[in-house]
Amino acid sequence: MGLTTGPVPARVDEPVKAGLLALVEHARQQGWSHRRACRLLGVDPDRAASWQARAAAGGLADRPPGGGAVHGLLDAERAAVLQLVDTWGEIDRSHRKLAARGSRLGLVHVSGSTVRRVLAAEGVVLQRPAREPAPRAPWPDWVVWKPQRVWCYDFTHFTRARRVAVAVLDVVSRRWLSTLVSAEETSTQIETAFLAALDEEQMAQRLDTRLLAALRAGTITPAELDGPDADGIPVLIAMSDNGPQMRSHSTRQFMAACAIMRRFGRPGTPTDQAWIESLFGHVKADWPHLEKIRDPGELALDLDRVRTEYNTVRLHAGIGYVTPDDEHHGRGDAIRKARRDGLANARLARIAYRRTSTRNPQ
Repeated sequence: MGLTTGPVPARVDEPVKAGLLALVEHARQQGWSHRRACRLLGVDPDRAASWQARAAAGGLADRPPGGGAVHGLLDAERAAVLQLVDTWGEIDRSHRKLAARGSRLGLVHVSGSTVRRVLAAEGVVLQRPAREPAPRAPWPDWVVWKPQRVWCYDFTHFTRARRVAVAVLDVVSRRWLSTLVSAEETSTQIETAFLAALDEEQMAQRLDTRLLAALRAGTITPAELDGPDADGIPVLIAMSDNGPQMRSHSTRQFMAACAIMRRFGRPGTPTDQAWIESLFGHVKADWPHLEKIRDPGELALDLDRVRTEYNTVRLHAGIGYVTPDDEHHGRGDAIRKARRDGLANARLARIAYRRTSTRNPQ
């Protein structure tokens, strides 16, 4: 006999039981008592005796429990659940709602999980009617996929500071153009953020200066709004969701005055504005302290600092691991090409080294 095996688990397979009984029998043949051998093996002597009796009767495999749980579902209750599904399944379409419906009608009192198990056993699947997806609006023919042509904007909340921030993003270069922190979420914040973005991009010369001046003076009327610039093509296209401040009359007037075409995402489809959603997600994940700031002034200052770092330092995966400033100002292609050339040259250099070196590469 060698080292002890430790306590035997509460449930073991048939081969383990047979092996333990063989060890006990071998110990007894060597002069050990049954109790001493069991104590060394870590198994209760009475348990080992029970195994020996079951082995003599023909098997050590555990028998399946019989009779079921005492609180198990009755056949009449199971039939009531199926009847409930047949009657209310097209209306409730949820196992939790069906369970509540059964209690409400006094038909059957079961939990939602019980209804789900009954349906799974019967192969019944509750399906909601598929909603036909709305078609995505096509891009206008005049859109050119380069910076200063496609922008996206949206609001995000900073609950601890009790403020919202509207951000404007260049979709092509991923450059974060402007941010405004405010206690309100209206068209006024959108106009201010867009004016800051237009000034940042020095695009005022591409706008109708008369309309822009009238906009700032507050003297624009709908009859004066033309939308496109001098050559009949909008300056850019601005994408957003269907928020009331995005669809407001004031925002429409402002966009038309700035010769900006609006494009709205499909309802319930945030991926139509994936670029701005990705911006907010990365900003809050990479700079988590922003959501802990309570002072609105400090939040605004930190967002400006983060915007500079986001545009000039952080490498963006969506544009080939260059900074948004690199892509925005046309340096992205050269940087990506230099990396590809560097990888190719490094590979050739390693091959040449191993072909010419006399050292064992191992």
